[in-house]
Amino acid sequence: MRQLNAQDATFLYLETPGAHLHLTGLYVYRQPDSRSGHLGYQDIYQLITSALDGVPELRQKLVRPPLDIDYPLWVDDADFDMDDHLSPYAGPRPRSLRALYKAVATIHSEPLDLSRAPWQMQIMDRLEGIPGLPEHGFAIVMKYHHAAIDGASGSRLVDRLHGLHSAEDSTADKPVHGQGQLPDRFPASSAPGTLQLLVRAALNLTSNALTLTRALSSAAPDIISGWLPTAGSRKTHKQDVPLTRFNAPVSSERVMHALAVDLARLQAIRKSVPGATINDVLLAICGGALRRWLLRNKELPDESLVAMVPVNTRSKDESDVGGNQISTLFLPIGTDIQHPLQRLQAIRAVSQKAKSGDEGLSPQQLNTISSHLPAMPLALTARLATGFGLGYRGPRLCNCTITNVPPAKTELHLGPAPLVYAIGNGPLIDGMGLIISIFSYAGTANLCFTSCPEMLPDPALLARDAELEIKLLEQVSAAITD
Repeated sequence: MRQLNAQDATFLYLETPGAHLHLTGLYVYRQPDSRSGHLGYQDIYQLITSALDGVPELRQKLVRPPLDIDYPLWVDDADFDMDDHLSPYAGPRPRSLRALYKAVATIHSEPLDLSRAPWQMQIMDRLEGIPGLPEHGFAIVMKYHHAAIDGASGSRLVDRLHGLHSAEDSTADKPVHGQGQLPDRFPASSAPGTLQLLVRAALNLTSNALTLTRALSSAAPDIISGWLPTAGSRKTHKQDVPLTRFNAPVSSERVMHALAVDLARLQAIRKSVPGATINDVLLAICGGALRRWLLRNKELPDESLVAMVPVNTRSKDESDVGGNQISTLFLPIGTDIQHPLQRLQAIRAVSQKAKSGDEGLSPQQLNTISSHLPAMPLALTARLATGFGLGYRGPRLCNCTITNVPPAKTELHLGPAPLVYAIGNGPLIDGMGLIISIFSYAGTANLCFTSCPEMLPDPALLARDAELEIKLLEQVSAAITD
């Protein structure tokens, strides 16, 4: 048995009928050349099952202790059936990118069955007539609960799905086992009884209390320094967060649109501001796009919007650690700055300061503290927060989420079929009704804008604003570098 940490469990505790806290990815493939043959539904099904057969985590379900006195446990699902998780897409066949995004948004809006292993895949075995995508290609829509996985560990699962087959010698009927396999770290386990759960809860309460005390003691100087004012500076975590349409309850419906950007364009922009990163450029683009969109709708606040930016806290030695190992930064994204290059400079300065830990606790310290909070108070706090609408009625932490998923290191294939396009959707919660997920692959950064229709009726307009902002950044950057 493996137990969820506090971060993992929070994604369960915060789930509501309108906020399903899972991640969804769209993966589009080109059919292999004529020598390998056309892949139909059964071929794709067999490739997926061969690739995922050795991943024990995908055959495990959740057991929640009574009254949430302790964190839930992963146990083997004795009734696991691949057909409960892998199925053909049953909706209308999409004939355009907009229709494809609508289909994925509909899948994303549907909850996972948490009585089973919390993941699902749907196969779109034939995509035809969609501009920009391969003719006769196919797609997989993969959904998994955030309690099981974050962006970094999700990337390893994607590698596992594709890493069993090389580009040169893969065939649909000749799987190659062992490459890129997630470690089988957990022995077979059955659901524990009530007494076992109570004993485990008592032991964990003592252990977590000691670890939390040590973590708070070592972090005390940084906590104090984070509260003390610093001359001439303003703490980013105390940035005033304006009220926007995204700081409201979310519905159960989802809308999305995506924008593909050549990474070379982002690299050229990055060079215009010394020390800036690609992530800084992406934040500046998102800030500029939101500024345009809000200004056009006469809703632009005087203060900058603030984005929650997840940070992977795994060290190099912990790269294979599953679950959630993340901290968050709350960064102003310069919607109050008209000039795009000045916005990028401001974002670069504030993100560098936040990541350095000069503002108090580092992401690693925050992760250690949050991972050892006791389960029952955390679960109760989450129930109160969702029940009383504190996510949108209480103090605002941010206006949106912007997450940059670790890119694939190599070109990926499912059997002989090359992956040509990939985007991801993240979850929404009350008070944070917009998430921009970024996944880089094959020299392209794919930005996916996800919200609910009441907040963002046409996400394609926000994607268009992002493209306009990129062009403007290119113009002013070229004027500096030439």
